[in-house]
Amino acid sequence: MLQTGCDGAKCARKRWTRRQRPARFARGEAPMALQDVIRWLLPREDVFYGLIERQSELCEQAARALADFARGVPAEKVRETVQELEHQADAIVYEIEDQLERVFVTPIDREDIQLLAASIDDIVDLINLTARTFELYAVPSPSPPMVELMNILVTMTELLKAELPALRRHEYAKLIAVGRVIKTHEKEGDRVFRNAVGELFHDPAIDAKVLLRDKEVLEDLEKAIDKCETVAERLKNLAVKHG
Repeated sequence: MLQTGCDGAKCARKRWTRRQRPARFARGEAPMALQDVIRWLLPREDVFYGLIERQSELCEQAARALADFARGVPAEKVRETVQELEHQADAIVYEIEDQLERVFVTPIDREDIQLLAASIDDIVDLINLTARTFELYAVPSPSPPMVELMNILVTMTELLKAELPALRRHEYAKLIAVGRVIKTHEKEGDRVFRNAVGELFHDPAIDAKVLLRDKEVLEDLEKAIDKCETVAERLKNLAVKHG
């Protein structure tokens, strides 16, 4: 008997498989990961976007409250205001952690949500640390470089607050663009910080306690600015990953 290579049922199955094969295979793309399939089939819980956006709002408010020290607000009042905002920001982090335990399908990877939330919280923590340093070391008024760094910090947190909702809307090009702008501000902050520290150590008349005090404040502000760039880089990574 002549062998055709497959019986009727087997050939039919092959033809059905070719017809039903997803377009992504035909294009030579990798198959969807199991987690991607689950996300596609099930409704996603988007509460995380709102929580992270609220975090960015509190971060910007904390930066503005810190900058009020340059406008004559007493250090004690600045510290109280910033600390209250920091407590609110911590509560949001706890809520995000609780939601991650309860929610099965998240809009982006769980580790990305946790890292983004932690990075924004780091900015608020460093702003709070700076406010406490103002009060603890009895800083009478911020030096001009401190004012410059606080203004840069306000600008960067404003940018993050304004553009972070692009993540919810999948406007990934905006996230990449704002990351580049924030990088420019971070470099400016580095320049101000280095020049200010250099001036402290080159001043022969400066008191040692003032030098140490001002250096610590400048370092706290510079670290907060660096953390803003960290958040921007995480957003850029998400844009590349999902765009």
